[in-house]
Amino acid sequence: MEALGGIAKEAGAVTTLTHPCLCEEAGIKAVRDAAAEHSLDGVLIAACSERSKREAFRGFEGDDKGLYRVSLREQVAWSHPAGEEDTRMLAEDLLRMGVVRLQKTTPTRPLDEEVDGTVLVVGGGRAGMEAALAAADLGHPVVLVEAQARLGGHLAMLSSLVPVRAPYATPQPNDTDELVSKVLAAPDIRVLTSSKIARITGQPGQFHIELSNSECSSTCRVGAIVQATGARSYDPKRLGHLGYGVSPDVITADELEAMLVRGAVVRPSDARTPKRIVFIQCAGSRDPEHLPYCSSECCATTLRQVSGIHSANPEIETVVVYRDMRTPGQLERFYLAVQEQAGVLLTRGETERVEANGKLRVHLKDSLLGDAAVLEADLVVLATGMVPNSADGEAIRELIDARKRAETSESKTQREESCNRSEQLAHHEGTEILNLVYRQGPDMPALRYGFPDSHFICFPYETRRTGIYAAGAVHAPMSAAEAAEDGWGAAMKAVQCIEAARRHEAVHPRAGERAVPDFFLQRCTQCKRCTEECPFGTLDEDEKGTPELQPLRCRRCGICMGACPERIINFPDYSVDMVASMIKAIHVPEEYDEKPRILALLCENDALPALDAAAAQGRHWNPWVRVIPIRCLGSINIVWIAEALGRGIDGMILIGCKYGDDYQCHYVRGSELANTRVGNVGETLQRLVLEAERLKVVQLAHDEFERIPEVLDGFAKELEDLGASPLKGF
Repeated sequence: MEALGGIAKEAGAVTTLTHPCLCEEAGIKAVRDAAAEHSLDGVLIAACSERSKREAFRGFEGDDKGLYRVSLREQVAWSHPAGEEDTRMLAEDLLRMGVVRLQKTTPTRPLDEEVDGTVLVVGGGRAGMEAALAAADLGHPVVLVEAQARLGGHLAMLSSLVPVRAPYATPQPNDTDELVSKVLAAPDIRVLTSSKIARITGQPGQFHIELSNSECSSTCRVGAIVQATGARSYDPKRLGHLGYGVSPDVITADELEAMLVRGAVVRPSDARTPKRIVFIQCAGSRDPEHLPYCSSECCATTLRQVSGIHSANPEIETVVVYRDMRTPGQLERFYLAVQEQAGVLLTRGETERVEANGKLRVHLKDSLLGDAAVLEADLVVLATGMVPNSADGEAIRELIDARKRAETSESKTQREESCNRSEQLAHHEGTEILNLVYRQGPDMPALRYGFPDSHFICFPYETRRTGIYAAGAVHAPMSAAEAAEDGWGAAMKAVQCIEAARRHEAVHPRAGERAVPDFFLQRCTQCKRCTEECPFGTLDEDEKGTPELQPLRCRRCGICMGACPERIINFPDYSVDMVASMIKAIHVPEEYDEKPRILALLCENDALPALDAAAAQGRHWNPWVRVIPIRCLGSINIVWIAEALGRGIDGMILIGCKYGDDYQCHYVRGSELANTRVGNVGETLQRLVLEAERLKVVQLAHDEFERIPEVLDGFAKELEDLGASPLKGF
């Protein structure tokens, strides 16, 4: 410890102290006394990981002092043998890097932004009404905007609802009118029907809303937005092979519902009561040519309609042809109750086609009734899937096709063109419900299937537009009960965002972060990389193309910092120069010392927690590795790679979040962007006369801690086989 204190002073520390437990009350007091005695503007805690004991050191944030923590416990003491030279050299390097980081930290510039506490809810269906009631109950005024003349949405047109209460045996009465009355009676909810959003500008806490209806226009100011604009049924005109448009007696579930509301189920062709009704599930759903996804609620809706038909007309036979009957949780009880009704047949199989030549004939394949079974029917009902009201159906299909071409095209040019078209569709096309005046488009970006983007693993309500939250069927296919819960969840996120904006803090993942990026615009070349690559639409542009920061939209990921070729974007506590200086602080031994050096840039959201967990489990890894935590792989500036390898560091490994369909970067696109950027530095490595193998990118989930030692040791072995960097000593 005494020797490390000497290293810290050599690196520029004014004073040092040691204590057996820095996080206890006596340890904290000793640090504060030393800071006051020497008028320090920064404190370096060399002990446990910055992810541990956060509450103990939280008080330093209000002292106007920089605080940084060096992980001597996890990265040195727990993971490397005591008493060895390599272990001592590792601790010394981490200490030097920590001192330099503090030296390069500047005071955070406080924001001066007024914040409005009102929540705007767009859409008056189940999710929207529940969101409005939830926000109002939490003490926030609500403006509820509905395009139709009355509230209720799709549910208001249903004869009954899927049961959500015991004994789950029969459909329950539709209580939507009661919910509408409750919303209309709420004193803190202002309801605007027959109205639409004409324009939205601003940022969380300061959204300026322009509304329009047939009579007049108005404006309001809100702090956060919930989009609950629901979904519509897939266009059945595309299902000609199932008989729709060929025979009037092939109808959709929505058309059957209208009959149930009127109290008379009849054949459209002759207005007579059908003797047998065949329901075809997944009509256009789970089909790569139509909707590739499951719409979640179709199975339960069909069971509800079958139950309603038999209650009113026991003499009608009903047959349900399904691929998989999806009735999770208590809905299994409803499924069993419907099966027990007389005149009901449920069979697994796929519908190949519906023949409409006089009598309707439903041709099945891979069916429990036989490989080529045929069912005769008087009426056929198609359970069509959901299409979100956040995007045009044609745009969704084009989006799916573009992404399919990007995945399957053999030509690199075709793949790039398809990827570019895919990104364009995801960011710019839709029905323009919100009409955002954002550089990246008028609506929220879409996921693979056209639903507004969200971080579906860690932050399911967070979209790529800070302060705007999706709820209900526009968010994902879901049932009415799920939509109600979704509305409450989105409302609570909206309120959380408003409260964070009032404290001038970021929302997830860097919740509590107050520092915002600074742009040295005198050197800006208007290349637009920062405005295009920011996943959250934080930056707009003026008429010359110069970026305009909306600070309360910012998630503080640093992706703009990594994107900028001029290096003009920096945070007070995280900058290009700061990390470059930390790299320079690493002592690089000469080649004859046979002590290679590996620089590891670890994402703070997945890779760093995995490293800490590996250490806590007693795992060891190569002592040549020097770790610098970073906010996101997307924040890596190429200059860091040139700086590290140019100084003779033998190899550089970047470890960040996984990305793709089954996982997601905490900043949505950061890992993917880093992978693309690193793939473009081959020319830099050639100029430095270095092998491409000296630079490696790894994707890793935070629960894969057992991989961390394997990855680091494996990379060290690869570098050992390559030999020392030819740039040592330069």
